[in-house]
Amino acid sequence: MSDKRILIVDAEVIRKIEENRGDMSRSDFINFLINNSLKEEDSVKPEYITKEEFDDFQQGTRELLRNFLEFFISYGLELGKQPEDETFEELTQKLKSFGSHANNKEKKA
Repeated sequence: MSDKRILIVDAEVIRKIEENRGDMSRSDFINFLINNSLKEEDSVKPEYITKEEFDDFQQGTRELLRNFLEFFISYGLELGKQPEDETFEELTQKLKSFGSHANNKEKKA
């Protein structure tokens, strides 16, 4: 026979237990709630990222964009076409700014 104890709780708590326990006994229902609550705490992961994770993601995205631009610029240059429009100059400037921004971040870290 199991050891039994009396637990004194507010009437509002008892009302909530009675409304939600269904066919379970009060003791089984409270035990069920406690066990599920403890399992949740062990497996809960934050639903947000840290500033460092976001900075790493942002840095990785910039690096990917820089590599992407480098590839297409070098690919175009290897074909022998020398672009002479403003778009090429804008891309070159952006590429340089991403490169310098990435270097500044690395120096700070």
